[in-house]
Amino acid sequence: MRLNLLTDRQLVNAYAEGNESAFGELLLRYKSRVFSKIMMYVKDRALAEDIFQDTFVRAIHALKEGQYNEEGKFSAWILRIAHNLCIDHFRSDKKMPKTRQRDDYDPFDHISGTEKNTEDMAINAQVLGDVRRLIQYLPAEQKEIVMMRMYYDMSFKEISEMLDISINTALGRMRYALINLRKLIDQHQMVMTLQ
Repeated sequence: MRLNLLTDRQLVNAYAEGNESAFGELLLRYKSRVFSKIMMYVKDRALAEDIFQDTFVRAIHALKEGQYNEEGKFSAWILRIAHNLCIDHFRSDKKMPKTRQRDDYDPFDHISGTEKNTEDMAINAQVLGDVRRLIQYLPAEQKEIVMMRMYYDMSFKEISEMLDISINTALGRMRYALINLRKLIDQHQMVMTLQ
């Protein structure tokens, strides 16, 4: 059987049935596209190689566990895995700086020292939970921008580069997302004030 003549779906099925070479063919088909997309996001070859490897390891595990959904194309699915891993990298990179800027470095400098009382924390948790639920009602493009901006703390420049859209498009989607969130808040008569 000549694997290069098979469709992606046939290769996925062959791999699921134990043909290891079928995944090799999928890797061959998409490695340059996936790697280029990752490089566009992270702009660091060593990091891109790590994320690239993680992408295909996750794909292997998902295929072996039967988690691949055949509704979409394999190419879109594998690119989405790479995209999510890039977002995970940016998210974790923002939480803890990787370099020391002075000799008397103390990791506790990066932890907020302001204490909140239990009631304030409960109110904030409820508000953030409400917002997270409301975000689910946004169109996919707006939801993605809000998540990247608010939860992953990405700049609009980073978002535009990651999604391959202009900064104005990212700003426009965020604006419409906020308008839609305000409408949802009004409809549900919610009070949204962080303490």
